[in-house]
Amino acid sequence: MSSACKLVGRANRPEGTVVAIRDVIIGGPEFVVAAGPCAVESKDQLMKASAGVASAGARLLRAGAFKPRTSPYAFQGLGEEGLRLLALAGRSAGLPTVTEVVSTEDIPMVAEYADALQVGARNMQNFALLKALGGAGKPVILKRGLSASIDELLMAAEYIVLHGNPQVVLCERGIRTFETATRNTLDLNAVAVLKQMTHLPVIVDPSHGTGRRDLIAAMSRAAVATGADGLLIEVHPAPDSALSDGAQSITPAAFAKLMCELAALVPVAGRQLAPAPAPEYHRGRIASIDDAVDRLLSERARLMHEESVGV
Repeated sequence: MSSACKLVGRANRPEGTVVAIRDVIIGGPEFVVAAGPCAVESKDQLMKASAGVASAGARLLRAGAFKPRTSPYAFQGLGEEGLRLLALAGRSAGLPTVTEVVSTEDIPMVAEYADALQVGARNMQNFALLKALGGAGKPVILKRGLSASIDELLMAAEYIVLHGNPQVVLCERGIRTFETATRNTLDLNAVAVLKQMTHLPVIVDPSHGTGRRDLIAAMSRAAVATGADGLLIEVHPAPDSALSDGAQSITPAAFAKLMCELAALVPVAGRQLAPAPAPEYHRGRIASIDDAVDRLLSERARLMHEESVGV
């Protein structure tokens, strides 16, 4: 590792760093799974996805409100409305939220809605953004660039930490190679190397790493074996109609099956997977939502009555 990397090197904190996204701790005993759609498309889509991943045991809800796309004609996200929907879905599902920030100007707005800010692969070396995230006051998930070396990833993290934010999680999401059978080449070597080189937590994104939903389960299991601290998985209620990255998204049912597989595997790697919420938890949340709906309907009826009598 570059000698200029003074803050994120393992020697500076041999015991490792833990990053708290509200009450979810990454880098501790728990293997943390973040899941949700690539992009916020609609309230219905996001609520279905968030409910599905929460019931299966995901600990974080991820979805993009701003989507930097290779094509200028592709879906770019819903912007602030997407952030509002993400915050709503997170509260409904009881999950902290993670979303991407793409420009320095957007940091205050995104930080107002989300519990953790993600730096996408295309922005890994956007140094102005990295510096600004040092003062964001929120944890940062930093994705490895498409063609970035491990040293370059660590130096990008160094920018954030140097400017005041030690709460950084690294994410291996695949790199661009000559191979065309998959969208990217998921570099699981990097996980083991990073665990030696840095004290920062490391998670894996098998969705972008492969670009193929049929490979996500296998690569998720492999990530556990390499010592990763968690996963970032794209889950969509109807992947074939997704506006972004449908080919690498799995259904809530497939996600639930994968979480069952991980529940058996994670303890072998010396970690623990948080159990899915008990049925009583869901019944309680449903009851509270029903109460809120009843109150809103009562208020609606009152306003309609006042309007009809000219109050």
